[in-house]
Amino acid sequence: MFAFLKFISFVIFLNYLSSPDLLKGYEHGMAMHGTVKYKKGFESFDYAYPKAPKGGKVKLSSIGTFDNLNPYILKGVAAWQTAYLFETLMKSSSDEAFSQYGLLASGIRVPTDRSWVSFKINPKAKFSDQSSVLAEDVVFSFNIMTTKGHPAWKNYYSQVDRAEKLGDREVKFFFKGEINRELPLIIGYQLPIFSKKYWEGKDFSKTTLTPPIGSGPYLVSDINPGRSITLRKDPNYWGKDLNVNKGKFNFEEIHTDFFRDETVAMEAFKSGSYDFKLENSSKNWATSYKFNAVKNQKVIVEEIPYERPSGMQGFAFNTRKSIFKNRNVRKALTYAFDFEWSNKNLFYGAYTRTKSFFDNSELSSQSLPNSRELNILKKYKGKIPNEVFTEIYKPPTTFGEENSLRNNLRIARRILKKEGWIIKDDKLVNKTSGEIFKFEILLRSPLFERIVLPLKRNFKKLGIDVSIRTVQDDSQYQKRLEEFDFDMIVSNFGSVISPGNEQKNWWGSEAANQVGSMNVVGVQDQVIDEIINKLISAKNREELVDYTRVLDRILLFNYYLIPQFHIGHYRVAYWDKFSRPKLSPKYDLGFDFWWYDSEKSKNLKNTVDKKEEDNNNFNYFYYLLIIFIILLIFYKKKKKNA
Repeated sequence: MFAFLKFISFVIFLNYLSSPDLLKGYEHGMAMHGTVKYKKGFESFDYAYPKAPKGGKVKLSSIGTFDNLNPYILKGVAAWQTAYLFETLMKSSSDEAFSQYGLLASGIRVPTDRSWVSFKINPKAKFSDQSSVLAEDVVFSFNIMTTKGHPAWKNYYSQVDRAEKLGDREVKFFFKGEINRELPLIIGYQLPIFSKKYWEGKDFSKTTLTPPIGSGPYLVSDINPGRSITLRKDPNYWGKDLNVNKGKFNFEEIHTDFFRDETVAMEAFKSGSYDFKLENSSKNWATSYKFNAVKNQKVIVEEIPYERPSGMQGFAFNTRKSIFKNRNVRKALTYAFDFEWSNKNLFYGAYTRTKSFFDNSELSSQSLPNSRELNILKKYKGKIPNEVFTEIYKPPTTFGEENSLRNNLRIARRILKKEGWIIKDDKLVNKTSGEIFKFEILLRSPLFERIVLPLKRNFKKLGIDVSIRTVQDDSQYQKRLEEFDFDMIVSNFGSVISPGNEQKNWWGSEAANQVGSMNVVGVQDQVIDEIINKLISAKNREELVDYTRVLDRILLFNYYLIPQFHIGHYRVAYWDKFSRPKLSPKYDLGFDFWWYDSEKSKNLKNTVDKKEEDNNNFNYFYYLLIIFIILLIFYKKKKKNA
């Protein structure tokens, strides 16, 4: 009997070992769909220059202020630069739709159904205090992020059942609910790893100006709260030779000054107070880069194209407000925005009208639904706008002879009247309740006032009373957003080439009433929830594209916002003391791969010094001339008196 039991145990053990999931082993990388581009043992990313020189200083700018060095909590205004202090288990490449490779983790393992994921931690991985990164740190990080971190993280990882330590350097995440094929990847590249030893006994949820310990390439060397922050390379950084880091993090020092006003920041850049500027204002781009340093090519001004989706920027309705609950009312208000006039008179013709949440990519719904999309959509007939089946979303336009603002406003009035809103004493009022149609547009920067004022005038023509409030205090503005204390805002919904769980945060019902949620619009729609879940669980790229287009159509025809505009390139200006790789990443600017060029900097300094010398010589000559003229006048006056 003992021999038989021993034999049975051996058979079970062999069967256990032959399990496909166990035999699969750890991989160096993982793709959302298909296979990864970079094979095991790759030297570096294609867009990196591994021989990039190290050293030098770069000076940057930020608009606003900061009072916190922990960017993962709800409280305070965090300094974004502190993201350099922390690392994740994996690192995404910027020339693939969605693939990632080992960073803190040397390997990743998932079963076929992606019901769990495990990571093998690199034995070389260390925090800045030289303590090893261990599985217990990863488990701690997940638990602290979902209990003490920003509320959005709890929702984001709601399908993670638990994190479990398998060994000192092996950790496993177990999932629950419907299959979420993206979860292994977002655990890999979006979960920051903290030192358990450092945070034990500290309140993670409180703001801090004490630089926390991380494993990243930089340390905080100096802070002036609200004004500046300086990072310096960690001389003992463990990951400097990793293939994902080759040619990256080349600056010895990164210094950032904070400005309250964009105009002041622009003048500071012209004077050389900082080195690099990513320009977001079309007006500035068209008018502000004509100073001498640009003409003399000491400041380089260029447009760098990208291939990622442009995302959506628009005037977002807070549908929690009664006046914005009606879809047709929201549709009517879209006719008040005259993009063509704004583009010509305010933006110097720089922008393209945004017509999709995924413009500039294959994910855009700017075509009629294909047969696969129609099969998805027909399940929801009667629960979604009818237009999604037969129409391509087109925002109102004033382009062409047949179109005009007057005609658009006429259409808007007709829709509003049908929905029970009539003009009384030059005011738009609800004929049943007598409610006056009025609301406030909340802005973060005065730069947007010139964009909003024409819209306000057009709303007034509809009888709508609109006020504009600009809140430049970052803390106050953030608090109002977190508590959904606004009627309309200018909001930006960034986009990625492989959409996934972030869509839950933007459009999911659970996020709608969650404090600090990114669902600023307040969308609560079971159909949208279901479409997002299907998108997340897509088995291949084709299915992902189909569900993304379906989501795009439903969002657009629900008129949750008034789409604004976009460009298909980065606008950058920088003092000529930097170089960058010849190949730019497809889906990112890749600034972390730039480097300080000592020769360029030397030439720039020599030119500046020569200019100062010439100015000094000119001033010297000018002063001598003045003295000579004074003496000449004095001499002539004396001669005349004689």
